[in-house]
Amino acid sequence: MVEQQMHGFRARLDYVLKHNHFISVLFRMVASASMRIWGVFVPVDNKMVIFTAHGRKYNDSPRAIYEYMLKSGKFNGFKMVWGLEDPSVEIPGNPIKVKADTVAYFRYTLKAKYWITCVNIERSLHYKKKSQLYLNTWHGTALNTMGNAVSGRKDFDFSYINFFSYESEFQKQHCIDDFNCREESMIPSGLPRNDTLYYTTSEEVLSLKKKLGLPLDKKIILYAPTWRDSKDNGHTYALKPPIDIKKWEKELAHEYILLFRTHSYTNKVIGVEFNDFVRDFISYPVVNDLFKVADILISDYSSCITDFSILSRPIICFAYDYDDYCKTHGLNLDFRTEMPNGIKETEDEVLDFIKVMDYDKECENTRIFNSKYTYIGGHATEICIEKMFGKEYLT
Repeated sequence: MVEQQMHGFRARLDYVLKHNHFISVLFRMVASASMRIWGVFVPVDNKMVIFTAHGRKYNDSPRAIYEYMLKSGKFNGFKMVWGLEDPSVEIPGNPIKVKADTVAYFRYTLKAKYWITCVNIERSLHYKKKSQLYLNTWHGTALNTMGNAVSGRKDFDFSYINFFSYESEFQKQHCIDDFNCREESMIPSGLPRNDTLYYTTSEEVLSLKKKLGLPLDKKIILYAPTWRDSKDNGHTYALKPPIDIKKWEKELAHEYILLFRTHSYTNKVIGVEFNDFVRDFISYPVVNDLFKVADILISDYSSCITDFSILSRPIICFAYDYDDYCKTHGLNLDFRTEMPNGIKETEDEVLDFIKVMDYDKECENTRIFNSKYTYIGGHATEICIEKMFGKEYLT
């Protein structure tokens, strides 16, 4: 009960800091100054690495980098630390696991020589020491408005980050403009989490389908909508997609099954009942496995669209709240013209398109999209390792 109350408190605090500019600025000023003073008394350990990822889970590009480091055998003398929402989660290699946003967590951030994340280590504070090296891979292409481009936000300053990954010139420019990243910190690596997508084989797909218990005689649709902002001051981040599952099942079940996967920030799903046709993969830890088995992706404004485009398979942008989302969140491109086949605003449009699509043509449309927005990648993990630790640590 106490754990749930603390989680709820942090979620509401995050909401307040995001939506109240004055409180956010005041909090960052006081907390940053306190951390810098504390840091004077905490020496840096040159053999310590701290990792955090999306949702404070064991996932995303930091996971890919960490597992490379484990397998290489060249980091045996290093202390690995993971900042996690749930420190009881199993992680290979026996790292130090610490509850995110606790006193112990912040002490490790002051102590670790190397910071590796896809969101942030410092929780929007400014206290990194000059002797520390900071790699931020970020967590997706900037399809949505982000950073200082968001209305009311002018507080993002990533100029102190040593290395920042990007997967296209489009992404690079938005990181410079919207996060105040330095040109010299930008590295054309792609995202480490996506490396395996470049080498997907039919044998691997078959093996994954068997592992996930998916039928081999059906095609697979992955529905992966992005999160929606809280409507109750941070108590919940609920999602209620305007779909009639029974209708989808009636129209598609003879040929398809549907895998349902939400954004890591979504903590409540409304109106979706799972069965043999629509399957719950909300908590499945390796999203790339789902990309690999999917014949079609349905999403909306999520950067998973650009990740999936690496596989050159059809993408459907189900943007049922497009005009409202543009007003409240903002987008960095016109989805009506830039998405592989435009946008679909109703479930009927989605269902009709699936039934008549020219699969090969849609694969080509995805390749064209990929060539604009996420064309760098395949060796991102090695590039990041070399930048952070040096060539001698490559396998």
